[in-house]
Amino acid sequence: MHIIPAIDLIDGKCVRLTQGDYAQKKIYNEDPLEVALRFQDAGLTHLHLVDLDGAKAGHIINYRVLEKLATHTALHIDFGGGLQSDADLRIAFECGAKQITGGTIAVKAPETFRAWLDQYGSERIILGADFKNGHIAVNGWQEETEQPLRPFIERWMAQGAHYAICTDVSKDGLLQGSAVDTYRELTECYPELKLIASGGVTSLAELETLRDLRCYGAIVGKAFYEGKISLAEISGLLINPQN
Repeated sequence: MHIIPAIDLIDGKCVRLTQGDYAQKKIYNEDPLEVALRFQDAGLTHLHLVDLDGAKAGHIINYRVLEKLATHTALHIDFGGGLQSDADLRIAFECGAKQITGGTIAVKAPETFRAWLDQYGSERIILGADFKNGHIAVNGWQEETEQPLRPFIERWMAQGAHYAICTDVSKDGLLQGSAVDTYRELTECYPELKLIASGGVTSLAELETLRDLRCYGAIVGKAFYEGKISLAEISGLLINPQN
C-alpha cells in the first residue's frame, strides 16, 4: 500500500483544516518544500497536494508551489483543488503534477471530466469521491450533494476511472479514525478499483488495517503533523518503490 502524505495549501503555506472548515485552520509550516523533502527523506514516494485556495475559488491558484515541489523533489505528486477547466488541468500538468484529482468537476461538469479521462487516460486522472453523511461533497467540501457514494463511484468506473480518493469529510482532521467500514465495503464491491483512503487516519494499526483491506493507498495528514504517526515507524508498511 502507498502511504501518501498530504500537504494542504492556503496562501502558499502548509496548513490543515478540521472537517474541511476553513475557519478551523492551523498553519504547520510556511515552507511546503521543507515538509515535502522531509517526507521524501523518510522514504515516501508519493504526495497528495491540495490547493485549498483553488478549491474555494473554483480555479487553480497555488500552481507555483506545485512547480517548486515537482522541481526540487522526486515525489509523485497528485494535485487537486479548484481544477475546473481545461486550462487549470494544463497548468497543473505543466507545473509537474503526475496525476490530478477531480471531484467537484465530476459532479458539476461530468462531460469535461469524462473528456479528461479520454484525453489523458485513467492513469493520470483520479476521481475525487469525497463524502459526508453517505453523499458526495463538493466545492472544497462546503456543499453536500444528493448523490450517494457507491453509485457515484460505480458510474465513473463504468466510464473508465481506475483511481478514486475517498475522503470521509466528517472524520477529516479529527484524529479519531477513518471510515474503515466504508473502505471495506468499497474494496469488496470493487476489487479492481485503486482506492485511496483518506480522512481521519490516526495510527499505525489503522494503516495496517487499510493495507489488509487491499486499499491502493492511504493519505495521512494531520497524524503526521501532530506526531500521532512518526515517519520513522512507517518503513515496514511502505511498498516497494518499483510497484
